[in-house]
Amino acid sequence: MPEIQMPKLSDTMTEGTLVAWKKKKGDEVSAGEVLAEIETDKATMEWESPEDGTLTEIYVEEGGKVNVGDKIGFIAGEGEEEAEKKEEEKESVEKEKKESEEAEAKEKEPKKELEKKAAPKEKPAEAGVSPAPTQPTGLPPQREEARVKASPVARRIAAELGVDLADVKGTGPEGRVTETDVRAAAKSKITAPQKTTIVPKPSAPSIKAGESARIQFSSMRKIIAQRLVESLGPIPHFYLNIDIDAGPLMEAREELKSAGEDADPAKITVNDFVLKAAVQAAVKVPRVNASFDGDAFVEYADVDLGIAVALEDGLLTPVIRAAQNKSLREISELVKDLAHRARNKRMKPEEFQGGTFTVSNLGGMGIDSFSAVINPPQGFILAIGKITKVPVVDDSDQIVVGHRMSITMSCDHRVIDGAFGAEYLKELRHLLENPALLLV
Repeated sequence: MPEIQMPKLSDTMTEGTLVAWKKKKGDEVSAGEVLAEIETDKATMEWESPEDGTLTEIYVEEGGKVNVGDKIGFIAGEGEEEAEKKEEEKESVEKEKKESEEAEAKEKEPKKELEKKAAPKEKPAEAGVSPAPTQPTGLPPQREEARVKASPVARRIAAELGVDLADVKGTGPEGRVTETDVRAAAKSKITAPQKTTIVPKPSAPSIKAGESARIQFSSMRKIIAQRLVESLGPIPHFYLNIDIDAGPLMEAREELKSAGEDADPAKITVNDFVLKAAVQAAVKVPRVNASFDGDAFVEYADVDLGIAVALEDGLLTPVIRAAQNKSLREISELVKDLAHRARNKRMKPEEFQGGTFTVSNLGGMGIDSFSAVINPPQGFILAIGKITKVPVVDDSDQIVVGHRMSITMSCDHRVIDGAFGAEYLKELRHLLENPALLLV
């Protein structure tokens, strides 16, 4: 009969919000079946039941926020509820027998009292002989301390949950404490402090003059703030920038468009070309596919590509594992799927953890160029700007209209020196200005 606890669904998660229960109290559940939706510091995700059984208790209501490891529910295994009923029936029979014996004893008490009054007074004790112990006058005979009436299962559950049976009000026959009473007491004990941890909406007095609102940070926003400080503080950033000729990329997109690619919902975009090129360049220059680790740096065998996805609450970076083994089409499909599920908060923890470097593209939002903050412990991040039309001088020294795209590489100087960064950007430029190389 396992207690289910708030799981740790991301490497930085310390607390979670139970968004919704997918099962009701009393429902049968199977291992691997979706039990609840939980919001972490990075996403809202479906959580599967760890066991087969019956959801007998729900300790945290929907919307409740609790720490990782806190109890949120209870799943009873098969046969345990039947065992509880049999034990309760057995106890009921024993209880009735005991009550009958106590009633008979009470009927005999008046006769004993009369016999006691009629009995002659005791003689004084002889010298050296202690008198027999007697009860103080006016006090009832000493009795064994009253035992809390509770079923064996209720006692066992109380011991497991740390509940004092003396504090539990029984709802069974003659006030007997049942398993349900114990779990209800445990639930009230757990949920009471949780209500105080939920941050209330700011009241009017908390808003200072000139302020229109005070918005409490979400769990995701708190972690983003923390990670930014961890990144820009201890990580020595330096930046390399290039402008590439995006004309060939635009021509490749036009060819795909004329071939009917635009009618396909899974069409290949300019960003897909950029991602594929970023991966292949890292294969060509493996020295940048690395991270800082104390007194050493680690080079990775696989290129695990992180893609920055903007969300309402902040930013999430889904990861394409072993991206060097994926084709342009496969990368395009994976990016669309991951981005869709990230925006709908339906990702699994392993899908947004790790990554050897990240690509952030704000070109589609009209940004010409920018510098991004490294996602530790990664060694670098690429910031992609929009493609713009600019006057350029061609090979014949004629001024013509050209397409240019700005790319900025933010590097961790502890891992990547300027020369390695420049080598990587040189390879990246070559691939993007010759997009046919990305199709093989």
